[in-house]
Amino acid sequence: MKRIFAGGLFALSAFASSAVADESAWTPTVFNLDNGMEVVVVPDHRAPVVTHMVWYKVGAVDEAEGKSGIAHLFEHVMFKETDDLAPGEFDSIVSRNGGVSNAFTSWDYTAYFERVAKDQLGTMMALEAERMTDLVINDDPDGPFISERDVVKEERRQRIDNNPGVILQEMVLSELWKGHPYEITIIGNMDEVAALTPADGLAFYKEYYSPENAILVVAGDVTPEEVRVLAEEHYGAIAPTGTAHGVRKWAPVAPLTDTKELVYSDPKVRQPSWSRYYSGTSETRDRELSYALDVGLEVLGGGMTSRLYQSLVEDQKIAINASTYAWTTLHDEGPAIITASPAPGVTLDALETAIMAELEKVLEEGFTDAEVERARNSLAAQAIYARDSQSNMANTFGSTLALGGSIEDVLDYPDAMRAITTEQAIAAVREIFGTDRHYIEAHLLPAEGDS
Repeated sequence: MKRIFAGGLFALSAFASSAVADESAWTPTVFNLDNGMEVVVVPDHRAPVVTHMVWYKVGAVDEAEGKSGIAHLFEHVMFKETDDLAPGEFDSIVSRNGGVSNAFTSWDYTAYFERVAKDQLGTMMALEAERMTDLVINDDPDGPFISERDVVKEERRQRIDNNPGVILQEMVLSELWKGHPYEITIIGNMDEVAALTPADGLAFYKEYYSPENAILVVAGDVTPEEVRVLAEEHYGAIAPTGTAHGVRKWAPVAPLTDTKELVYSDPKVRQPSWSRYYSGTSETRDRELSYALDVGLEVLGGGMTSRLYQSLVEDQKIAINASTYAWTTLHDEGPAIITASPAPGVTLDALETAIMAELEKVLEEGFTDAEVERARNSLAAQAIYARDSQSNMANTFGSTLALGGSIEDVLDYPDAMRAITTEQAIAAVREIFGTDRHYIEAHLLPAEGDS
């Protein structure tokens, strides 16, 4: 998976000089508060704004058995009410100060962010510190926990239960990750979400929402000294709970041991699609393989110049799209995926035959040096030019550190991409997509009788 989703294709000559200019300016300062909170400061003085993020090292992977969805539900609850903030007041304060705020939950972490004028940074820290320590969780049916539990249930209905593609993906991932903590989707199983209690929420809060389990990232028009003073004032006074034990439920994902086909049809489907999910890798588990796979997948199906797109869409005209990608930025191994949609009148069987013929050709003949060079330079360029985005800077450092990575992993990524050889790229593709590898094939179809 590409580290940063930004930009398009850039030639090496277009970014070589920028790389020199940006590398030194983009290096963050890292320090720890006495209570264990890690702080990352990424100066960006182009505009008087800052992105303020708090990353908690807890996600869906850490949920207790039968409590699926609680990490995501808790993200909702964090915006509701504290001892000193009335319901809705958090968002109101951010908006009144010209800022925007939001949050997201992954299998591996939960992150909260605000983007505001630099003179409001202290206010944002005060707000985050307040909800880190004094969140209201009670048994009131109209209170923050129970009301947001109902919101999450409706969110599941709208985003998953009403979306055929997402339903099929959930079915596939459940098989791919069977027995692993990633198996259950982040939003949780409906029955388990409905059964979550305020007591569950309070226990989750006390266990994980503590400064020693958090990473503060501030990117923007600030200096490390300014951030240190504000962080000490607002976060430094928070005593660690001692319950954030740091023991995660991460574990290696067992490779698939058999091949399966899953089919899902629905009247809402208008465009059939074909996909194969293979057992993949992750940067955390195997950085070298992951980077080589990034490059190999860029050649194989990374865009309109890729092998699959050129063959299936441009030359044979039997597909309207074709691509490959991998979920390599999770902590544990994610899937590597080949996907395509047939052109009108083309069956999925015919599409599959054509895809596999092209894949077998690649596995046998390999890549050319020129296409690997183009792919690795493209990935390196995207990472460098993405540094123009303050939010990308904060997100990339925060997610990498939350997964146990380092600042150097981020800074070294462009050079690591450019160092991948043709042999490494094709070896990675052969390892993941070899003819001896099992997979899950997924067919998304209109309901029978639909046109």
